[in-house]
Amino acid sequence: MPANNLYEYAIIRFVPRVEREEFVNVGVILYCRNPQFLQMKFSLDANRLVALYPQVDVEEVKSHLNAFERICLGHVEGGPIALLDIASRFRWLTAKRSTIVQTSQVHPGLCFDSISTLERLHHQLVLS
Repeated sequence: MPANNLYEYAIIRFVPRVEREEFVNVGVILYCRNPQFLQMKFSLDANRLVALYPQVDVEEVKSHLNAFERICLGHVEGGPIALLDIASRFRWLTAKRSTIVQTSQVHPGLCFDSISTLERLHHQLVLS
Protein backbone atom coordinates (compact mmCIF):
# COMPACT_ATOMS: atom_id res chain seq x y z
CA MET A 1 0.00 0.00 0.00
CA PRO A 2 1.44 3.44 -0.91
CA ALA A 3 2.42 5.78 1.89
CA ASN A 4 0.49 8.96 2.61
CA ASN A 5 3.24 11.62 2.33
CA LEU A 6 3.36 15.17 3.61
CA TYR A 7 3.79 17.70 0.82
CA GLU A 8 4.07 21.47 0.57
CA TYR A 9 3.00 23.62 -2.34
CA ALA A 10 2.78 27.23 -3.39
CA ILE A 11 0.95 28.97 -6.19
CA ILE A 12 3.14 30.76 -8.73
CA ARG A 13 1.78 34.16 -9.73
CA PHE A 14 2.37 36.78 -12.40
CA VAL A 15 2.44 40.16 -10.60
CA PRO A 16 3.01 42.94 -13.14
CA ARG A 17 2.88 45.85 -10.68
CA VAL A 18 3.72 44.86 -7.13
CA GLU A 19 2.30 48.10 -5.67
CA ARG A 20 -1.19 47.26 -7.02
CA GLU A 21 -1.14 43.71 -5.60
CA GLU A 22 -2.92 42.34 -8.70
CA PHE A 23 -1.90 38.94 -9.97
CA VAL A 24 -2.80 35.97 -12.14
CA ASN A 25 -2.11 32.41 -11.00
CA VAL A 26 0.18 30.84 -13.61
CA GLY A 27 1.56 27.75 -11.92
CA VAL A 28 2.09 25.53 -8.90
CA ILE A 29 5.26 24.24 -7.27
CA LEU A 30 5.09 21.10 -5.14
CA TYR A 31 7.70 19.66 -2.76
CA CYS A 32 7.45 16.28 -1.08
CA ARG A 33 10.42 15.20 1.04
CA ASN A 34 9.58 11.53 0.60
CA PRO A 35 9.98 10.57 -2.28
CA GLN A 36 12.37 13.52 -2.88
CA PHE A 37 9.97 15.26 -5.27
CA LEU A 38 10.21 18.89 -6.43
CA GLN A 39 8.40 19.91 -9.59
CA MET A 40 6.31 22.71 -10.94
CA LYS A 41 3.68 23.03 -13.60
CA PHE A 42 2.69 26.27 -15.29
CA SER A 43 0.35 27.49 -18.00
CA LEU A 44 0.37 30.95 -19.53
CA ASP A 45 -2.83 32.39 -20.93
CA ALA A 46 -1.48 35.37 -22.90
CA ASN A 47 -4.94 36.92 -23.17
CA ARG A 48 -5.38 36.98 -19.38
CA LEU A 49 -1.90 38.44 -18.88
CA VAL A 50 -2.48 41.17 -21.48
CA ALA A 51 -5.90 41.96 -19.97
CA LEU A 52 -4.22 42.60 -16.62
CA TYR A 53 -1.16 44.37 -18.00
CA PRO A 54 -1.21 45.36 -21.70
CA GLN A 55 2.56 46.02 -21.77
CA VAL A 56 3.46 42.48 -20.68
CA ASP A 57 6.19 40.62 -22.52
CA VAL A 58 4.75 37.10 -22.37
CA GLU A 59 8.04 35.57 -23.52
CA GLU A 60 9.86 37.27 -20.63
CA VAL A 61 7.38 35.84 -18.13
CA LYS A 62 7.81 32.41 -19.73
CA SER A 63 11.58 32.81 -19.43
CA HIS A 64 11.27 33.48 -15.68
CA LEU A 65 9.04 30.43 -15.26
CA ASN A 66 11.46 28.26 -17.23
CA ALA A 67 14.22 29.40 -14.85
CA PHE A 68 12.02 28.31 -11.90
CA GLU A 69 11.60 24.94 -13.59
CA ARG A 70 15.35 24.47 -14.16
CA ILE A 71 15.98 25.19 -10.48
CA CYS A 72 13.20 22.78 -9.42
CA LEU A 73 14.69 19.98 -11.45
CA GLY A 74 18.27 20.70 -10.34
CA HIS A 75 19.54 21.39 -13.87
CA VAL A 76 22.99 22.93 -13.96
CA GLU A 77 21.56 25.61 -16.32
CA GLY A 78 19.56 26.81 -13.30
CA GLY A 79 22.74 28.23 -11.77
CA PRO A 80 24.11 27.75 -8.26
CA ILE A 81 20.66 27.61 -6.63
CA ALA A 82 19.78 24.57 -8.77
CA LEU A 83 22.74 22.72 -7.24
CA LEU A 84 21.38 23.01 -3.68
CA ASP A 85 19.58 20.11 -2.03
CA ILE A 86 15.90 19.70 -2.91
CA ALA A 87 14.50 21.28 0.29
CA SER A 88 16.76 24.32 -0.04
CA ARG A 89 15.71 24.81 -3.67
CA PHE A 90 12.02 24.75 -2.64
CA ARG A 91 12.63 27.25 0.18
CA TRP A 92 14.58 29.55 -2.17
CA LEU A 93 11.88 29.41 -4.86
CA THR A 94 9.08 30.13 -2.38
CA ALA A 95 10.85 32.96 -0.53
CA LYS A 96 9.06 36.32 -0.58
CA ARG A 97 10.19 38.60 -3.39
CA SER A 98 9.09 41.73 -5.23
CA THR A 99 9.31 40.61 -8.85
CA ILE A 100 6.87 39.88 -11.65
CA VAL A 101 6.92 36.17 -10.74
CA GLN A 102 6.09 35.48 -7.09
CA THR A 103 4.77 32.60 -5.03
CA SER A 104 1.96 32.46 -2.50
CA GLN A 105 2.55 31.38 1.04
CA VAL A 106 3.36 27.69 1.39
CA HIS A 107 0.48 25.30 2.13
CA PRO A 108 0.74 21.70 3.44
CA GLY A 109 -1.19 18.57 2.53
CA LEU A 110 -1.03 14.78 2.38
CA CYS A 111 -0.81 12.74 -0.81
CA PHE A 112 -0.19 9.24 -2.10
CA ASP A 113 1.09 10.37 -5.50
CA SER A 114 3.04 13.62 -5.90
CA ILE A 115 2.64 13.85 -9.68
CA SER A 116 -1.14 13.46 -9.65
CA THR A 117 -1.38 15.90 -6.74
CA LEU A 118 0.62 18.47 -8.72
CA GLU A 119 -1.68 17.93 -11.72
CA ARG A 120 -4.80 18.31 -9.55
CA LEU A 121 -3.56 21.49 -7.87
CA HIS A 122 -2.56 22.96 -11.24
CA HIS A 123 -6.01 22.28 -12.62
CA GLN A 124 -7.82 23.66 -9.55
CA LEU A 125 -5.67 26.73 -8.91
CA VAL A 126 -4.48 27.77 -12.38
CA LEU A 127 -6.78 26.42 -15.05
CA SER A 128 -10.16 26.73 -13.29
